[in-house]
Amino acid sequence: MADVPTITATELMERHRGLLRGDGTELALIDAREPTEFTQRHLLYAANLPLSHVGLEVAARIPRLGTSVVICDDGGREAAAVALELTVLGYADTAVLDGGIDAWAAAGGELYSGINVPSKLFGELVEEHFGTPQVTAAELDRWLADGRDLVVLDSRTRREFNRMSIPTGRSCPGGELVRRVHDLIDDSTTVVVNCAGRTRSILGAQSLRSAGLPNAVYALKDGTMGWELAGLKLEHGRDQLAPEPSDTGRAEAAMAAQTVAQRCGVRTVDRAALDDWLADGSRTTYFMDVRTPEEFASGQLAGAVGAPGGQLVQATDEYLVTRGARVVLADGDGIGATMTASWLIQMGWDAWVLEPGWTGDAELVTQSGDETASAIRSRQPPLPYDPTDAAVAKAAMEAYLVWEVALPDQYARDDLAEFRFC
Repeated sequence: MADVPTITATELMERHRGLLRGDGTELALIDAREPTEFTQRHLLYAANLPLSHVGLEVAARIPRLGTSVVICDDGGREAAAVALELTVLGYADTAVLDGGIDAWAAAGGELYSGINVPSKLFGELVEEHFGTPQVTAAELDRWLADGRDLVVLDSRTRREFNRMSIPTGRSCPGGELVRRVHDLIDDSTTVVVNCAGRTRSILGAQSLRSAGLPNAVYALKDGTMGWELAGLKLEHGRDQLAPEPSDTGRAEAAMAAQTVAQRCGVRTVDRAALDDWLADGSRTTYFMDVRTPEEFASGQLAGAVGAPGGQLVQATDEYLVTRGARVVLADGDGIGATMTASWLIQMGWDAWVLEPGWTGDAELVTQSGDETASAIRSRQPPLPYDPTDAAVAKAAMEAYLVWEVALPDQYARDDLAEFRFC
């Protein structure tokens, strides 16, 4: 195999520190191994992209050919093979991590296990920083039995909700929570947000709290997994959706989102400036449509990638590979885009919102949704609740939850990871 440029672990660490300082550089870090190996040990900001998927995924995940790309593996030949493939595709600045992830660890770098780790770590830190209230499955079950005035909002995708859901729950994907919640509650209603585990429950509940919702808001501790582990029954095949907001509900949501925008420094960009950014060959701009998949399929601006807001924050490593890039978010009224941008800013991204009003544009095109993210998820290892054997699933769910709540301990040791809350 032809020689490829290399970078040492120490040099890569300095690149990371520069990004934390906001030095204006860009870096895309790729782990070239297969998903099973990747999930065992990897660098925090590495995006998994094995050789067999480079041709399918890389243009969407690393859209600028001039991006500095570092590829790593565990000392095998995968990284060099991916580097050569990227060169063939036109990427002009690629290097392989010399010695692989073991060299990174030997130089004092932290290695993480699991998938979507930056987002899951962020969720745990959000709970820790803001003190996001949680309710256990047993407590929620009692509230439901007692007829308490409450609404359960499932912040996962509609497909996930249909597979399994908490009794009485309604599907309300995370990016839609602030938009849709106001028509579902009165002053005394308790709001419980759930997902399958922890991240989207925490971020969803905290979104409502940060947006100033005066009601009692809780994240369901450990989500549907916690519900099952408590010996409670999930429901299956339901399709109850939180409705589109009324004019009054939308106005309340817009005011709430504006409060968050002011606090977190969310800025807007117009179409002309966005077009200039997308044409700029010196810096990457990700352009993401954060509406629901159904809305995206009905028509979107050319070049937009479908990335529902809650999923984008839940899986940043799937959508946003180039650190130091701009991210522009679009939706119909700016509410979901603003809430999503507020989280991305706290994760260290230069996130903007496209000025609303573009959905009536005659230039809208139609295309399918987030094929790249779907392809990534299709090759990921089984989820903890996938096994059909109840004992195996129980052990997997328990192990997963132990792993997730321990992530902040790694963060405390990792001086190359930094989140800033607002």
